[in-house]
Amino acid sequence: MNLQEINEVKILLSTTKKIVIVTHWSPDGDAMGSSLGLYNYLIQKKHKVTVITPNDYPSFLNWLPGNDKVIDFSIKQKPAKIAVEQADLIFCLDFNSLKRIETLGDEVAKSTALKFIIDHHLQPEDFANYMLHSIKACSTCELVYDFMILMDDKNLLNKDIANCLYTGLMTDTGSFRFPSTTSKTHHIISELIDAGAENAAIHNRIYDDNSEDKLRLLGYCLAEKLTVFKDYHTAFFSLTLSELARFNYKKGDTEGVVNYALSMEGICFAVFFVEADDKIKTSFRSKGDFNVNQFARNHFNGGGHANAAGGMSELSLDETIIKFVSLLPEYKIALCSAKLIA
Repeated sequence: MNLQEINEVKILLSTTKKIVIVTHWSPDGDAMGSSLGLYNYLIQKKHKVTVITPNDYPSFLNWLPGNDKVIDFSIKQKPAKIAVEQADLIFCLDFNSLKRIETLGDEVAKSTALKFIIDHHLQPEDFANYMLHSIKACSTCELVYDFMILMDDKNLLNKDIANCLYTGLMTDTGSFRFPSTTSKTHHIISELIDAGAENAAIHNRIYDDNSEDKLRLLGYCLAEKLTVFKDYHTAFFSLTLSELARFNYKKGDTEGVVNYALSMEGICFAVFFVEADDKIKTSFRSKGDFNVNQFARNHFNGGGHANAAGGMSELSLDETIIKFVSLLPEYKIALCSAKLIA
């Protein structure tokens, strides 16, 4: 944002507005942390704020302050559509294309409201009036913190906002171990803790409150579903709907599973394929300079970050895996020469 845009937004937010906040399909910690962090900031400025998600999100995020005010578009379309239609301003958080919010994107696209993207993914589409975007940011929560600073509202940073933003910073950096973690990340974390963020409690709520079924599903993935292609420095997991049902799957139960494949010695490319009702969802992770964002865009109608991306396939699970394996020879040189972080 340039100085003129910052001043324009300050003026916009100086009087009460009807504001809608939307985030991407299958929201994660950064999506919900940034959305509810922004929500808790804007209500202090006396705005009428509605948070809308395209679908449900993991129950381990339900403790976030403001969670009870969130509208799930897949269940409550009418109130969500009314909110979007009546909005003066729509904040689009943690996504770079209206395709990422599925049919909710159609409602946002036809809305006459001013639109504001806050996001850190590669290659954002040009559909907004304002944009706070940086691929150097470790998370969208970092950018929401930056937004408050740009609005000269650091004094409004309270415990509720701090807990929300800490959640996104923690989850999107892999508990501060990914290369996206910078000195700025830790500076913001210190500010959030000073403002009341319960860092230990947040970690426990998200990572240390697992159901027996979730742990048994992870064990099954590791013991039975791991496939390794050493020649391509690649490993992947796959799960069918029947396998998910066997372990009483709940949303969020497979989050982070792909990282176990990536943690193996010599592996720089990991994938997780999971069967959904009408498509195959794919999660791509990499180490070093192997670009999974481009891989996902080229072959699986997806995208994201250079080292973490998602996609989908309309083929069957078996056909999707066959397609994926057939692509590996094309990338063998890149995979074998990937420069890994020491």
